Amino acid sequence: MEKKAIYLSVNGTRHEVHCEPRKLLSDALREDCRLTGTHVGCEHGVCGACTVLIDGRPARSCLAYAVQMDEVQITTIEAVAQDGRLSPLQQALHECHGLQCGFCTPGIVMTFEAYLREHPSPSEAEVREALSGNLCRCTGYQNIVRAILRAAARMRGESVDV
Repeated sequence: MEKKAIYLSVNGTRHEVHCEPRKLLSDALREDCRLTGTHVGCEHGVCGACTVLIDGRPARSCLAYAVQMDEVQITTIEAVAQDGRLSPLQQALHECHGLQCGFCTPGIVMTFEAYLREHPSPSEAEVREALSGNLCRCTGYQNIVRAILRAAARMRGESVDV
């Protein structure tokens, strides 16, 4: 198959990529853009580890072809922390021990960075429903849910005990 030149706009940087039309976005991000924070788990869109933001909305990068990404803004986990400071969600995951091996964490962070912008006051049930698309084999989800609720409260300006 013949390679095609495409331009991916990732985290505010334009990347020229030469790839076959069948190359997945997840592979282009990792191999061509050298952004390895996007993890590839199931390659079927089930586990959520490869979640990135496409024009601000969570999407499974293992289900999208790189050539489809012309004229869109892609955000990966590498862009979440700003100036060496964790986002409120990343900080809460750290404080609440909401991660163990860390494989699923980038997908969860990307999912909830977008979710909390649209749903600033989620209930525990709503968080669990939104989290159902991200598989974690280590934690049992309790601390992840606690961290997401803590981050939401902080983002609303409420004080939260550490």
